[in-house]
Amino acid sequence: MQMVTILGSTGSVGTSTLRVLREHTGRFKVFALTGNANMERMIAQCAEFRPRFAAMADSRAAGEVRAALAAMGLDTAVCAGNAVIAELAACGEADFVVAGIAGASGLLPTVAALRAGKRILLANKESLVMCGQLFMDEARAHRSRVIPIDSELSAIFQCVSPRLQRAMGRSAWDRHGLTGIVLTGSGGPLRTMPLAELAQVTPAQACAHPVWPMGRKISVDSATMMNKGLEYIEARWLFDAPAGRIEVMIHPQAVVHSMVRFVDGSVISQMGLPDMCSPIAFGLAYPERISAGVPPLDFDGLRLSFARPDLVRYPCLGLAIDACATGQAATTALNGANETAVAAFLRSAIRFTSIADVNRQVLDELAVGEPRSFDDVIEIDLHAQRLASRAIARLTA
Repeated sequence: MQMVTILGSTGSVGTSTLRVLREHTGRFKVFALTGNANMERMIAQCAEFRPRFAAMADSRAAGEVRAALAAMGLDTAVCAGNAVIAELAACGEADFVVAGIAGASGLLPTVAALRAGKRILLANKESLVMCGQLFMDEARAHRSRVIPIDSELSAIFQCVSPRLQRAMGRSAWDRHGLTGIVLTGSGGPLRTMPLAELAQVTPAQACAHPVWPMGRKISVDSATMMNKGLEYIEARWLFDAPAGRIEVMIHPQAVVHSMVRFVDGSVISQMGLPDMCSPIAFGLAYPERISAGVPPLDFDGLRLSFARPDLVRYPCLGLAIDACATGQAATTALNGANETAVAAFLRSAIRFTSIADVNRQVLDELAVGEPRSFDDVIEIDLHAQRLASRAIARLTA
């Protein structure tokens, strides 16, 4: 029986992971679940999966969960605070840690799991976006295995040979004939909207993703294609991609999750229905494959299309690609600025098109050195959030 800790169990990645575990109760057992403030979902998860520990970032929510589980006669120990969540991520009894906490708050627990030498199923983009070099160096130092479970990054991982999966590095590209990575993205819910109408887009419109069920923040990132920009940065570090070897294509059907190019002209793709359970199941059982509870792809009548993204429509994607070339301070700042700008848009404080404006202003104003530690990364992130808040204040004055 393999023990699993899920960081962010009440979010979309966490609930999808539990769907997979539900299919394989004889193989996996939940050791710990963590969440932010969604008490009702955490209580239901604990009642079904009976973890040894549960932790909530919000102390009031933790108290409510503790009382509810006690009333049900469950002996799950309920803890509170981000420090405890990091401790659970590093706890020696768990074989796997699913890093599913969205945003910068997921960085420190994921690093704690790295330092404990865990196998990490990585969905937290910020771990690689904010500090890819530091993160991968830490993984190598502690012999922690990082397996991506974002659909696009998982697709790339699945498309390369097992030898390359075990030894991904710059020199491995030439040795294994790998020449390029093609990241695919749906283009989001506003893909065909006239450019002149984008300034009037509402949060509800931006969150109405046509294919993937997502949380509100990542749905907005899909609408701006910032999510693809973040994946571009992730892929650069996770696969040690040389400059100019990553391209992005819009693929509205979301069937081809990503592709890899080889020196002989071959392109290998990973395909399937748009369901997070497939890459999660692959990560849990790697190098085996197990059922994910996902129906097989039906090719009858299937039509696939691809197009290069228009950076006038998707300026955030261009900002992310440029930041990746600039360095980790820029990618960290862009991530912090974007989190702040998207939050402002979701509360209707700024226009949809202002998200890119805020991100650009922060990058233009940024004047810091490259981070040398995770503490430096956190400082740059906080600084970028402050710059973004000032930019938002200027827009709304």
